[in-house]
Order: sequence, then structure tokens, then C-alpha cells
Amino acid sequence: MLYDALVAESRRNDSLDDVRSAALDRVRWLVGLLERQRTEFRQSLGHEHRRFRAAGAATQAEIDGRLAACADEEGRAAVLCLTLAACFGDTMWDYSAEIGSLTPRVRGWTPDEVAVMLLRATEHDMGFWFADSLGSALDAADRLDADGRRAVMPWLRHAHQELMDTTVGASTRASLAQRLRALLVSVDQAHIPEGLIPADAPWAAPLGDRAKTAPTVELARLVRHLADPSGPRPTQKWRRTCLGLVDAASARDLVADVLRALAEDDPLCSRGNGAHTGWVHDDHHYHYLVHQNDGDLARGVLWAAALTGGPAVVRHLGTLALRTGGPGTGVAVDLKLAGAAINALAETGDPASLEALWRLRSRIRHRALRKQLDTALVTAAGKQGITAEQLVERSVPDHGLAPDGSLEREWGGHRVRVAIEDARTVRLTFTRPDGRTSRTAPAAVKDGFPDALEELKDLAREVRGTLSGERTRVEALMSAGREWPYDEWCRHYRDHPVTGTLVRGLIWEFRDADGEWRAVAPTAEPPGEPERVRLWHPIRASTHDIRAWRERLVTERLRQPFKQAFREIYLLTPAEEETGGYSNRFAAHIVHYRQLYALFKERGWQADFLGRHEGGYDGRARAEFGDGAWRACFHHEPADDDGDHAPEHAATDQVRFERRDGRRWREAPLAEVPPLVFSEAMRDVDLFVGVTSIATDPDWTDRGEDRYTGYWRTATFGALTASAEVRREALERIVPRLRIAGRCTLDGRFLIVRGDLGTYRIHLGSANVLMEPRDAYLCIVPSRGKGDGKVFLPFEDERLSLILSKAFLLAADTKITDRSILTQIERGA
Repeated sequence: MLYDALVAESRRNDSLDDVRSAALDRVRWLVGLLERQRTEFRQSLGHEHRRFRAAGAATQAEIDGRLAACADEEGRAAVLCLTLAACFGDTMWDYSAEIGSLTPRVRGWTPDEVAVMLLRATEHDMGFWFADSLGSALDAADRLDADGRRAVMPWLRHAHQELMDTTVGASTRASLAQRLRALLVSVDQAHIPEGLIPADAPWAAPLGDRAKTAPTVELARLVRHLADPSGPRPTQKWRRTCLGLVDAASARDLVADVLRALAEDDPLCSRGNGAHTGWVHDDHHYHYLVHQNDGDLARGVLWAAALTGGPAVVRHLGTLALRTGGPGTGVAVDLKLAGAAINALAETGDPASLEALWRLRSRIRHRALRKQLDTALVTAAGKQGITAEQLVERSVPDHGLAPDGSLEREWGGHRVRVAIEDARTVRLTFTRPDGRTSRTAPAAVKDGFPDALEELKDLAREVRGTLSGERTRVEALMSAGREWPYDEWCRHYRDHPVTGTLVRGLIWEFRDADGEWRAVAPTAEPPGEPERVRLWHPIRASTHDIRAWRERLVTERLRQPFKQAFREIYLLTPAEEETGGYSNRFAAHIVHYRQLYALFKERGWQADFLGRHEGGYDGRARAEFGDGAWRACFHHEPADDDGDHAPEHAATDQVRFERRDGRRWREAPLAEVPPLVFSEAMRDVDLFVGVTSIATDPDWTDRGEDRYTGYWRTATFGALTASAEVRREALERIVPRLRIAGRCTLDGRFLIVRGDLGTYRIHLGSANVLMEPRDAYLCIVPSRGKGDGKVFLPFEDERLSLILSKAFLLAADTKITDRSILTQIERGA
């Protein structure tokens, strides 16, 4: 019988055995109903399910009715009976609803009865059942007086320790932990609950040592407060209380030590400590900093250190954010801890935090953390009374470089130099005592100064990261139309060791007191006494001025950090004025999808990955322009469905624009989009299509595929896009300066190259080749290596380099040794 089984199973040979037996005996009628219910359930597993549904409902109704009529003593016995009967036997029986409604209603709870409930709740490691049963036990404990709570202290402590070791939802854990700690504090304010400070975590060792060697009421209050859920940004009330408690416990150095340990000490190992979250399996080996059950305490300590530590904590916060949120750190990602470190950095108010945030922005790639970084920069800007854009400009690290972008050290007679050489190159060079230079560290430097050499190499890597990030940021200003006071621009742009390397290679416009804007060549000083500065964009210039600037760059061999003078311009077409809300200018192209997706990421566009999953057939790539006031959306979809995880090809569709409206985006007509924003967004889309279209695939016709042959033939030698038109204009200036100039002619969409074996037409868009007179296609697959760089190009353009390399090859076609190319030429001649 169930009654006998429950009596036997509930015997623990402890002081509570009589309490359990008395409760079961007091409500034997309830045990009988539970036994009937279980019998009906077992019968339903056969062929009597409908009958069970009717009988089961009747039994449950009887149970509910009898429980509702219970007086206090019988009601408490019923709760204990249900608690003992749950999770008993070969089937999981859950009576949480009955226990939850009955416990708060009955009165007269005794410490022994509450102890039975607390102990039973901790006997099964099942998260949801544990949480429900512990919550009911705490409901009963709340009804005890001070002496009663003191009597159940051992079981409350045990329950808290079990709670910290059990997998329960974060919000549920926080609520239960707060209730448990409130009960414990009501008895002993100096008590730090077991499990609150993790015993095996290196980062928590300073807290644990202080709690053991110098326990005080003030320290206990502080630790409990730190473990209260603080969220990514704790409330002002939490912060004020924290400051008071830290000072009361004389714990400023203590919380600083814990933060340092989080940033620098050894992590935990899953092999010895288990998985750090409930969803990570134990079948592989990895390292992590903080177990999810201890996350609130870790984040609380982090914020306490940030609030009290001053400038000294900035370095540790930055290190911790990168350690738990950056790539390749050897530690499992912890988004909550990394996010807390980022948010705390924003609110330290220390100027060094700006540089730390900027470094994180150039190294962290996780989308959620990137958003938090952007928010942190805005928050820091507000604290210092400047705009978010000004904050970004002022937080670019100079890495200790001289104004010319270099840094030198001398070790044992060898001079070591880190220098920014151009917009993409940071070089580490070594000069020997005899004056010879090399890019490889001499043995004397490697062996004599290994640590210093490694630090300098790390510096070079950091400078490369900053230079790359600045190049992207400054280029994004092309869509912003922003202006600067001249002095501010000089300080944060022209004279900055890193940013200045880029700025000094661009065309800028200066306005003096007369209000007229004057463009000044790269590296040149502005005339007069300028007051305002803005970045020059060809969309604001006349055709004559654009041509003049392009000619000057080629003549003076000025290579810009990104395409500016030769930048493409995209204006609204009549067709786009007619459609109004969208552009079809780049629709209906077939592109290599994985290449397209990679290019989205490279250019800073966000896009969901297409594939055979829910929502995977509707692609929408998004990017912000105009300092975040506008967003462009490029629609695309799978072009085929061959059963793979992701499509091999995608079909392009509309481009639409949205305007920021508070925290939301509202779709806007094309006519309302600022010309700078429209041109820059369409330029990116043109790049996406131009680079990834199958029309640029030179060996497409050799694949034996005919699904998109019609598109390939039309697009590969079709009308030039804006980028191809700019390429043509660049060639007009470059070709006359080439040694093969006499063999080359520009004719419409093609560069005509006259060889000795034939005449060839290279398309300026796809770089594919046709042979005259029959327009036979000539397949030339480019090598993977970079060009030799002997021909000066005013901007970086792989397609332009490819066209020129093919021109040189075909102009000397008698020297071609590749048999596959020669065979095609012989057939086409």
C-alpha cells in the first residue's frame, strides 16, 4: 500500500521522523486518494484512456474539495504528505499546485514542519520541482516567529547551499535566494550563506579569505548586497547602497583585488569543476571564469570595484571584457560578465576608459556586445557633455606613437622601430649597429630582450587593429556630411598619430569667415584662417572639379587610403523616382551566396544567413548610414534549392531605406533620403553585386551548368555600372602612362588590347575577355597571388588590377606559355 511505502521511505533516523509519521497518519484519507489516482493512471496506459480521463477528473475533484475544507492542523499535515508523496515511486508526481495553494492558507506552522519541507525540497536535483517545493517551504518559514526561524537555521543554510549548486532559471534563483537570505539575516546579520562565495573559484578567493579571517556584520551585508541581481546596469539605489557598504566594510581594496583576479587569474576547468551552464555538456574540455550560479556575485563585485576603484580599475575592466567577450581568449564566452564590464567602463568617468572602449570596439565581434559597446560610448559621451561622435573621435588610442605614427626603442645598440607606413601597413623594422636594416629581429634582440620584443610586437598588432578600424570609421564619414571646428579637427584628425596617417591622404574642404568652402589637396595646408572643416565628396563637386582632382592624383601619384576622388556617385534615376519607395537598380542578379554573405560582414552589414530553416528564404541585409540616422536594406533570396544547408546562389532584389524614429525604424521614400546617404548605400550594393555576381566568374561556361547561362551572357558583357564607369575614367589616365599604351584603346565598355596573335576586348565591369572578330570568349582564370604593384593605382580595386594584368598578358600574347589560354586563342583567331 502507498501509506506503508511512504512511511518507510520517509524514515531518515533523524529528529524529524516522528513529524513525518504523524503527518501521514493524520491524513490517511489523502494517501488513499493519491493511491487511487495512481492506480487509475496505470490503467490508462492500456486501452482505458477515456475511462481514466473521467475517473481521474473525479478523483482530482475529490482531492481538491477535501483539501479546501482542511483546517489548520490537517492542512499542514496534508502539505507534508503531498511533499513526501511527490517524486516518489517510478513516476514523477507533481503536487505543486495543491501545495502552493494550501501552504499560505493554513496557520500555526511549527519549526519541525518547516524543516521537513526544506529538507525534502533539497533531496531531488530537479530544477523546476526543486524551485516550486522550496518556494512553498519558504512560504511556511515566513510564518515563523524569530525563535522558529532560529530553530530552522541549519535547514535554511543547507537549502541555500543546494540552491547555489542546482540548475534553476536565473530569475527564479534570484527570487528564492533573496528570500532565503532575508530569513537568514533576520536571525544572524553577520552570516554569509553557504555557497554564496564559491569555494573553488580563484577569483572569489579574496572574498572567501576575508570572510574566514575577519568576519564582520558590515562585510556580510556587503557580500549579500553584491549578490543581489544587479543587471547589466544596476539602479542608482543599488549603487548608493553599494558605496556605503563598501566603505563601512573597508573593502575598496578587497573588491579591487577580486576584479583583478577576474581579469588575470587562472580560469576554472570544466574537467574538474563541471560545465558552467546547464546547456553545456561535459563531454569536452574547456575553461571558463564564472559559473552561471555565481554570476550575480561576480557582476556585483565588478560594479563595486568600478564605483570605488577610480582610474586603476579601467585596465582590469577592459581586460575582463575582452577575456570573456573577445575571440581566441581560451575562455568560454560570458556575455553577461563582458557586458557588465563594458557598461561599467562607460560610467567610470575616467578618460582612459574611452581608449579602452575603443580598443574593445575594434576587437570584439559578437553582435550583442557590439551593440552594448555602442550604447556604452553614448553613455560615456553624455557623462562628459559631448556627442557620441565626438567621443568616438576622442577615444582613438595613440598607442604612445610620435606625431608621424612611429615609435622607436634601442636595445643593446639595435634600434627597433614601429611605424605606420600607409593606410594599411604597420611595419616593425630593426636597425643594426652598423646601420643595416631588416624586418626580422636579429638574434641579439631575440635572445637579449625577448619580453620587450614581444610587447613591441603586441603594440604593432594593436596599432594595425586601430588603423583598420579608423580607416572604416573615416570612410563611413563620407555619408555623414559632418563638419568640425578647425581646431578640433586638427587635434583629433590631422595631428593624431594614427588617424592623421589616413586624414593627410584625403581631400578636405575648409570654410573661412567669408563662408565659402575651398577644397585642399592631400598633404597641403589650407589657405587663410579656416573656421570649419568637412570631408570632400564628389557628389557636391562639379564635373570639372572631379576630373581635375582625379588627374592630379594620377599625375602626382597620390594613393588615397580609400576611394575618394574616384568615388562613384549614385543619383536617383527616373525609374526610382517612379517606384518611390524602393530601387530595382541592382535586382535580378545571380550571385555566389557565401561570397556575398562574407562581403556583408566585411563591409559591416548585418544579414541573417539564408538556408533550409524557418525564415531562411527571405534575406535582408542592413547597414546604417548618415551617422546612424538612416538604414539601407538590401533584399535577396535563395536562387536555387538543391537540398544543401545553404544555397549556392542567391538572387538579388530591392533596396529600401528607413529613417530612425527614436528606437524604431520607419520606411522612407527614396526622394527623402539625403543624397550622400543614398549614394554611399547604393555604392555598397553595387560592390556586393559587382564582386559576387556569377558574371565575374571567368570559368562559368566550363561548369556545364545552363540554369543561369542567359543571365551570365547578358551581365558579363553588359552596360557598365557606376563603379565600372569610374574604372574606365581611371584607365583613361593610367593607360597612356603604360609601356603597352600603344597597344591599348578604350572603346565604350571595353579596353581593346592588340596582341600579335589577335585583338582582345576586356570588359570594364566583369574583366572578362572577348576575342575579335567573332567575339569568342577567352577564359583566363586569375592567379590567387597579388599583383607586383609596378603600375600605380590611385585607389585599391581588385577588378582594375585584374584588367591591367590581363592587358599586359594579352599585349604580349606570343609570350604566353599557358597551354589552355593558347588553345583558346588559336581557336578564336
